Amino acid sequence: MEALRRRVGELDLGNALVREVADAFASSKGRYGCRGIKAALRTGVSEKVTERIMAEDGLVAYVPGRRRYGSYEGETTPAPGNLIAWDFTAERPDEKWLTDVAEVKAADGKVYLSPVIGCHDGKIVAYAAGYGPDARLADTMLEKSAATLSEGARPLVRSDRGRHHGWPGWPELMERFGLAGLTGAKGCSPGNAAAEGFFGGMRAGSVYPERWEERTRGKVLALIDECVHWFNYDRVKQSRGH
Repeated sequence: MEALRRRVGELDLGNALVREVADAFASSKGRYGCRGIKAALRTGVSEKVTERIMAEDGLVAYVPGRRRYGSYEGETTPAPGNLIAWDFTAERPDEKWLTDVAEVKAADGKVYLSPVIGCHDGKIVAYAAGYGPDARLADTMLEKSAATLSEGARPLVRSDRGRHHGWPGWPELMERFGLAGLTGAKGCSPGNAAAEGFFGGMRAGSVYPERWEERTRGKVLALIDECVHWFNYDRVKQSRGH
């Protein structure tokens, strides 16, 4: 992040629009391409002009290669059907939830993140992070998410077929909170599109450019807190036009 701010500081910012573009790029920590910057500016400047300014000043959003953590180890409990199918939209909050687990490398080991994402607004409902992709991680995530529900709310919860969502205690916990459990096909990442989108954005905007692999696991946990807050409250949601 410091290197990014130095880079922006070295630009010729005599033009007010160029300065706004550079400031918006720095504020996003290099996460946004021209479409994201255009949406963040709210000035009516065209995407083509924004793209030209960014190209001239070398402001390029980081785009990593694809890398995904997989936890499928066969079925330990009968897999419930995929009641959501491919419909990841929701007309109201707490109607449909998606969850998955991501692995993040740190200097002294690995950190695992398990969020619940609401299909209505795409925000993180709650999450758990720790040093192992175990049942405790999944349980904590589900308990924290259930604690946010208003009376009578019973969302459908779609997960992958990872071992943490397949152990015998998971359906018992779902039943305790009155939740319906769903799964997708083995290894089918499009079936958890919102979760994959969040993980991809986190890696592209934070993990790789900020070199989380050089930080301790304790620091990575703190950075995850910051990233989730940014995702929920600060990012530009282009699909909703604001």
